[in-house]
Amino acid sequence: MEAFYFAFGETDVYAICELPDAVTAAAFSLTINASGLVNETIVPLLSVEEIDQACQKSIAYRAPGQ
Repeated sequence: MEAFYFAFGETDVYAICELPDAVTAAAFSLTINASGLVNETIVPLLSVEEIDQACQKSIAYRAPGQ
């Protein structure tokens, strides 16, 4: 865990964790939510470098109905 914050509003707690990959993050989320005591959501954060890499990728996309 990198950081842990309490908050006012709809979300009571924010925890910033570094996990090795998306599969581990999904397993973490499934395990915590399975308890039924916590409603947890994972939001992946991307670094500037990762966004730069994404901008360089060319994706073939066709909008639905076109």
